Amino acid sequence: MSLVTAPVVDPAPGRLRRVADLVAPYTLAAVTVVVLAVVVGLVLAGLGDAARWVGSVAALAMAAWTSVGMVKDVLRGTWGVDVLAVVAIVSTVVVGEYLAAMVVVLMLTGGEALEDYAANRAGRELRSLLDRAPRVAHRITGDGAPEDVGADEVLPGDRLLVRPSEVVPVDATLLSAEADVDESSLTGESLPVTRTAGDPVLSGSVNGAFVIEVLAMRPAAESQFQRIVALVAQAQERRAPTVRLADRYAVPFTVVSLLIAGIAWWWSGDATRFAEVLVLATPCPLLIAAPTAFLAGTGRASASGIIIRGGDVVERLARVRTVAFDKTGTLTHGEASLVGVHPADTWDADEVLRLSASAEQYSSHVLAASVIEAAQSRGLGLETATEAEEHGSNGVRAALPGGQVSVGKLAHVERSAGPVSPVDLPDGELAVHVAVDGAYAGSLALRDELRDDGEETLRRLTSLGVEETLILTGDTRAAADHVARRLGIDDVRADLLPEDKVVAVQELPRRLVMMVGDGVNDAPVLAAADVGVAMGARGSTAASESADVVVMTDDLWKVAEAVSIGRRTLDVALQSIWIGIALSIGLMLVAALGYIPAIVGALTQEVVDLVAIGNALRARVPGRAGRRPGVAAAASGDTRSA
Repeated sequence: MSLVTAPVVDPAPGRLRRVADLVAPYTLAAVTVVVLAVVVGLVLAGLGDAARWVGSVAALAMAAWTSVGMVKDVLRGTWGVDVLAVVAIVSTVVVGEYLAAMVVVLMLTGGEALEDYAANRAGRELRSLLDRAPRVAHRITGDGAPEDVGADEVLPGDRLLVRPSEVVPVDATLLSAEADVDESSLTGESLPVTRTAGDPVLSGSVNGAFVIEVLAMRPAAESQFQRIVALVAQAQERRAPTVRLADRYAVPFTVVSLLIAGIAWWWSGDATRFAEVLVLATPCPLLIAAPTAFLAGTGRASASGIIIRGGDVVERLARVRTVAFDKTGTLTHGEASLVGVHPADTWDADEVLRLSASAEQYSSHVLAASVIEAAQSRGLGLETATEAEEHGSNGVRAALPGGQVSVGKLAHVERSAGPVSPVDLPDGELAVHVAVDGAYAGSLALRDELRDDGEETLRRLTSLGVEETLILTGDTRAAADHVARRLGIDDVRADLLPEDKVVAVQELPRRLVMMVGDGVNDAPVLAAADVGVAMGARGSTAASESADVVVMTDDLWKVAEAVSIGRRTLDVALQSIWIGIALSIGLMLVAALGYIPAIVGALTQEVVDLVAIGNALRARVPGRAGRRPGVAAAASGDTRSA
């Protein structure tokens, strides 16, 4: 696999250029407001000539500034709304309507500032991933003592020591007899995985409760965690630039406007008629309507705990037709919980759970907390051990007032109780076995439960036009199939590494694809999808930073709500643009007949602008199609849209 190494530090010129790109739209808008205020002040002070000069020069300077970028776009074969803006500014200045020209300038700079604000997205996903990357390794020297070295200094064949809860620095082979490792950041699997001597352990996985030794297989730059970094960089580079919504209507609107103005001039023989028409053809509805709607829509989303990074993301959300889900932490809660107790003959379920939890108090295993929490939630009093011993990766033994209790894997319990025949568990469940005083007492069943709103969310997505749903997960086929059957999802891709998820998304039919995930392992595919949605309430920073949409609350329904907001916002934006175009063309036809003087036209056009902007603000409120079933939205202040 060919990898591209992502840069750790951006070069200064690139950094300065990004700062300039960020500041420029806001600076121009602010300067325009100041100049317009000065012009109005001069008019009120009776200094009309000075006001005309200041307004005209400022407007023409902005037209010249815009023309530079416009010419570059035209040479690249791209025509946008800036063409009409320049024509409108110049024509209004020529006929002496400098106030109208300044208003066009304000709409132009304000629209760019709004659009930039609505489209601004954090570009820190690579730095976030690099911050989580292993930096130090404990290399075992010839005399057996460990020495700390940089992870990038590790070479294939080096023996490394990995302490409890440390991240494995490079892809390696396990030398110790056994180890429990947490691979959730790589595969999404929430339960720890047991590896035995000779098994591979991947960089980015977290060691369990005991010191282990591994043999480095690859240098850090070629290991699994760095592959994730490279995949994010490659996915970001592949993203095509977006076209502003207004630009798609600019060329035909410009042609129609110039045609009406030209015919009016020819028919009347008066050049002023040309300017009178173009005063009403100012592109303010195009410049401001879509950014205002997008800003209103993203504001509504933010109020619901959904962060949408840009107007272009809103538009893509509205057009989503395929949705892929990670499993663990996205469709499920991402942590094991007790779903059943299976006592052996003569044993009571609560007593089996109580003794198990009492022994698990002395275990560092990740499942121990789930057992203890389950017992405490049932009000079961836990016993204190007089003696306890944990057997790494296998289980725990504890001397309790209730007896000698062994809890853990089947093999561990059978050493105390002899061969047993445990209850068969359904797919997706994990058994923790229990023996008391040398006799098998039963087992506990744990499972990463489905989110309660999973089925409801999928139904809502279907009603919003989503045609295909699938699961992309690093978990096992059995666990993934269990979740898919419960939710009615037919397409399941399991046992996937991060790069496999990216390939799977790229191979989907080219309908617009949305990916929903939460872990570090999801960062590359979130960046590669047309729309990446991160469950950010409990998910990783890297996933959130790679995504276009971040759900800040632990609520899967908000994925469907984000699509709903996107659809409504785009509908309102398009409606606002068409209202502005229709009113402008109607008024231009009236002006072509000589019934609207330039000054009246300038004031009338502002009414058109206000109508378009007022309609665009409707994206801030939900539509009429209803709210989330079972939610008293009006009482709670929730504004979920159907």
